[in-house]
Amino acid sequence: MRRTRALTILIVGASGLAGIAAIGWLGGYRINHTPSYALGLWRIEALDRTAEVGDLIFICPPPGLSFATARERGYVGTGLCPGWLSPLIKTVVALPGQSVEIGSSIEVDGAVLAHSVVRPLDAEGRSLTPYAGGIVPPGHLFIHSEFAGSYDSRYFGPIPADGILGLARPVLTFEP
Repeated sequence: MRRTRALTILIVGASGLAGIAAIGWLGGYRINHTPSYALGLWRIEALDRTAEVGDLIFICPPPGLSFATARERGYVGTGLCPGWLSPLIKTVVALPGQSVEIGSSIEVDGAVLAHSVVRPLDAEGRSLTPYAGGIVPPGHLFIHSEFAGSYDSRYFGPIPADGILGLARPVLTFEP
C-alpha cells in the first residue's frame, strides 16, 4: 500500500513538473546553462523589426558540418532548432554589408571589437579554425559573445538572420 502511494505521488509530481516545463517552453522561457551569458532563466521576446547591432538574441544555428562538429565537441547542445541543435544566445555585432576582419581579434568596419580574441585552441586543446572574414552577406548576421570561450561567428562566420527566434531577455539569472 505504501509503495503504491509513493509511486502515485512520484508519477503525479513528475507529470506536474513536465507540465510546468512544457508551459514554460511554449511561453518562450529557456534555461541557459552555458557560460556565454548569465546562467538561469531567459525569455524569448518577439522581435517585430529587423535585428540591429547590439541586439541580444536567441537564434537557431543552421544545420551543417560546422555545427555538427560543434555539437560533437559540446559547443552547442541538442535542441529543437533545425538539425536538432539548441538555440544560441548571442549579440549582433555586424549586419549585412559590414566588413568583418579576423586576425588576433575581430574588427568590424575597421574597429576592434572588445573581448573578441580569436583562440587557436578550445579548452580541451582541440584546434579551432577562425572564419576567414569578409562582407556580411544579405540576410545574415555576425554574432558574438564577450565570453572568451564562446563559440560564435569568429569561428563559424555569419549565420542566416531567418533563424532569429527573438530578443533574449534575462528573467532570473546569476553570474557564475
